[in-house]
Amino acid sequence: MSNVTTILEAINRGKYDVTLARLYGADAVFSQRERYRRAVNSFVEIYGEEHDISLFSAPGRTEIGGNHTDHNHGCVLAAGVNLDIIGVAAKTDEAMIRIQSAGYRPDCIELNDLSVHSKETNRSASLVRGVAARFEQLGYAVGGLCAYTTSDVLKGSGLSSSAAFEVLIGTMLNHLYNNGAVNAVEIAKVSQYAENVYFGKPSGLMDQMASSVGGIITIDFADVENPQIREVEYDFRKSGHKLCIVDTGGNHAALTHEYAAVTNEMKSVSNLLGVNYLRETTYEAFLEKLPQIRESCGDRAALRAMHFFGDNERVAKEVAALENDDFTAFCRLVIDSGHSSFEYLQNIYSNADVRFQGLSLALALAQRVLGGEGACRVHGGGFGGTTQNFVPTHKVPEFVKTMEAVFGEGSCHILSIRPCGGVQITAE
Repeated sequence: MSNVTTILEAINRGKYDVTLARLYGADAVFSQRERYRRAVNSFVEIYGEEHDISLFSAPGRTEIGGNHTDHNHGCVLAAGVNLDIIGVAAKTDEAMIRIQSAGYRPDCIELNDLSVHSKETNRSASLVRGVAARFEQLGYAVGGLCAYTTSDVLKGSGLSSSAAFEVLIGTMLNHLYNNGAVNAVEIAKVSQYAENVYFGKPSGLMDQMASSVGGIITIDFADVENPQIREVEYDFRKSGHKLCIVDTGGNHAALTHEYAAVTNEMKSVSNLLGVNYLRETTYEAFLEKLPQIRESCGDRAALRAMHFFGDNERVAKEVAALENDDFTAFCRLVIDSGHSSFEYLQNIYSNADVRFQGLSLALALAQRVLGGEGACRVHGGGFGGTTQNFVPTHKVPEFVKTMEAVFGEGSCHILSIRPCGGVQITAE
């Protein structure tokens, strides 16, 4: 017998409220009740009401420290946020995974063919197929399911909606077919595999790890097969600041060459120094060879390498500042990171169209509003997209008003750090 009615009644009676408050904050419980009710009803409209359903969630992430360091095996500081993808899912007897995401065409993946399909490159179907394939390769159980998903993770915002989707699929398979035996780190690695091999995007592991593990974490990618992950104990709610992400707009699809140039130029420097990645050498070795680097790789490549060395070291200092409850020192380090990204990494605007400098403008406005308090920096890959701002609570109204007057209503998003990653939602 279906449990749909039972779950809807439990949502209405507040049986999920403790979990919802933990994930989204106490002030969001009633809106999240409605969101999950709508998701359940949408599932029923698509698949019928005869299924036993389960509820799932996977968060977006924010990169706090380590801008463009992970692809050179560096260190990062990241966190899951309260924007997420939620899913209503049920096991089925057919050898197929059916995913209907709100606003998109359905993905139907036959489990008897989990090979790479080139026609699915850059499509969500490839992520579903890739996650299922990797589960099977690792010896985990895979079976049929039908699911409805809906997301409030902003696409193109640097909050990693694709990683959240991959982690959500992995979390569903984990709980529906493996009794939760697959740990969060393994789900992150599975998700990265799907994105690299099936989706065709050579991403690092930071996005998937932050979404799967949740909370505030620092990751050392010196050994990318076995990254060192550590939770950072700090409650941002006591800092007196809000995390504000400002979406300045811009088309990321037109910036692929800019992102590739960052990786390629850092690679040219590391290769000249006789190593594969900058993490495998030192700043002192870099200085010794700087004249040759300038001649062979160019000044921008040298500056980008300098950014790596500085931001990689800065991560540990940011972690220490948070763990020592010194938010002022943390903000200074965030500001230093932002300057390094702007001046050395040079990922704030594209030289292909210097008329569009939304990130530069957002950072300039933020500095005026903050007036020496808090911090601001580029968020994520850069060249377009979003800025990250730690805004004193008393300045949040002015900050939001200023940003939305320039970048449009709804462009400034006030986020909170989520204490957990990909999870099955259960009643308390």
